[in-house]
Amino acid sequence: MHLPTAALALALLGAAAPLSAQPSLILATTTSTQDSGLLDDLLPRFETATGIRVKTIAVGSGEALAMGRRGDADVLLVHSRAAEDEFMAQGFGSLRLDVMYNDFVLVGPPADPAGIRGLPAADALKRMAATGALFVSRDDRSGTHARELALWKQAGIDPAGKPWYVATGQGMGETARVASEKRACTLADRGTFLALGRSLDLAILVEGGEELRNSYRVIVVSPEKHPKTREKEAKRFAEWLVTPGTQKAIGTFGRQKYGQPLFVPDAKKE
Repeated sequence: MHLPTAALALALLGAAAPLSAQPSLILATTTSTQDSGLLDDLLPRFETATGIRVKTIAVGSGEALAMGRRGDADVLLVHSRAAEDEFMAQGFGSLRLDVMYNDFVLVGPPADPAGIRGLPAADALKRMAATGALFVSRDDRSGTHARELALWKQAGIDPAGKPWYVATGQGMGETARVASEKRACTLADRGTFLALGRSLDLAILVEGGEELRNSYRVIVVSPEKHPKTREKEAKRFAEWLVTPGTQKAIGTFGRQKYGQPLFVPDAKKE
């Protein structure tokens, strides 16, 4: 049977309607959750469980928060506490939940030419500055960049403009690759480093200490600031991240491949 052209078009439109009507949201997230492979593991689970499609935009935490301020994202997954506190205080977030943590590590050439292995982070940076050892910075307003600057401040050093300080303006994966190529040191989150480690000529030289703890939180963008955001879907995603099943998945992610989990679940409501 042949349908008239108009009837055929309507039939096709009707068939496509359920797909176009599928609920969705925009997630602005740190590059580390993308580079580590965590989102590739979690998002299909969420979409299967809820039917909500997630469009991911991986940027630094600073840019993710800026997207939230502009209403260009519905939900954020970030790790820059001071910037988040300001975001929430100004009313741009309607809900914030702790999700997980890992830690930052100072990585560099396995031979450790700067002699920083095992030192506290601030002492390691002081020695690097004194010896002129190359350091590669993300310089991208990310949570990692913010922590790096805090560590330099703790060490009493302003690295800006120094010949041994290389700024990439790139995400964690690309910055780590630059450090590997230049036989330099950089600050990385452990999850991304473990995920990329086999392709890099870098080793963990400095780790441990509360100043290197790296906590991640999910923030729902406030509909009062941006009424067009998908608050219902965003809130469902945020609350799904802290359910026992998802927290278990976060806590086991990476164990089989890397011999240790890349993140530690840390859900608790504020």
